[in-house]
Amino acid sequence: MRNTFRAFRIHNDDGYRAGVESLHLDDLSPGEVVIRTAYSSVNYKDALAGTGKGKILRTFPLNGGIDVAGHVIASTDAAFKEGDAVLCTGCGLSETRDGGYSEVVRLPAQWTIPLPPGLSLKESMILGTAGFTAGLALLHMQDNRQKPELGPIAITGATGGVGMLGVDIFSQAGYEVHAISGKRDRFDFLHELGARECLDRKELNFSGKPMESARFGGAFDCVGGDMLAGLLATTAPYGNVACCGLAASPKLDTTVMPFIIRGVNLLGVASAGTARDQRERVWQHLADDWKPAHLDLIHTRTLTMDALPALFEDMLAGRSFGRSVVQITPKD
Repeated sequence: MRNTFRAFRIHNDDGYRAGVESLHLDDLSPGEVVIRTAYSSVNYKDALAGTGKGKILRTFPLNGGIDVAGHVIASTDAAFKEGDAVLCTGCGLSETRDGGYSEVVRLPAQWTIPLPPGLSLKESMILGTAGFTAGLALLHMQDNRQKPELGPIAITGATGGVGMLGVDIFSQAGYEVHAISGKRDRFDFLHELGARECLDRKELNFSGKPMESARFGGAFDCVGGDMLAGLLATTAPYGNVACCGLAASPKLDTTVMPFIIRGVNLLGVASAGTARDQRERVWQHLADDWKPAHLDLIHTRTLTMDALPALFEDMLAGRSFGRSVVQITPKD
């Protein structure tokens, strides 16, 4: 291991600042597993953290990046040996401990996941937290008896990172997907990912009644607000609506009627603190029967740590599309 390595570090001392600098191993958060990072990814949360436009970090300074994948170079935990390919998403990265935008990362063993056969390190970061969140939603829904026979799955925010991966993942798992988005110019792209139908969110015209005619067998909602309320009112009996986001609104104005008359279930999806056994189940599926068939389309750019600030600004201004991967070291 080199004496120093590069990392994208975030400070809040004489004002909020972030950039690439040199660190030593002793500068990193504690952990049993030290990895040489191959790739990380870029999520909206990373853009908020890297610019200071969202209160993401709970302590300073920290390295950015809520996702990481690479090879073990040292471990005090017998479950990991030098050369093992591993990944980690969420679990406090870039919130309470140093994240993945660093040539060397130190991780707690309990949150270090062996890379499952069927995925490359780069593919795991095209998925990253976004793909893991979509997979976790599907896991929760299927654990609660969701089946393709119940009807199509509505996926909102379908042109966002989580949504587009959700379209591909649910399609691979055998569900008919109806993608909901306000970006009609992206409908051909969504069809290519596997969406059977594409619906303009501005034309859904939910009535606002406690219940409407059942239209969907279930839903994966990334936006919240009135959209989530409308999905609950139009979900078939015993279907599940998994909620992971608030892009439209954190508020939910609904009634108990879909729950007590149709047996509809509202499932929360909080990926950051997911238990390890569930993490392993999701990643096994994502490497196998749920693996998106169109990662090459969803992955739109590979960049270096030095290019992160410009991408953050583009993301926050709505000028980015698809999943971005950060190549930290040249070898996969």
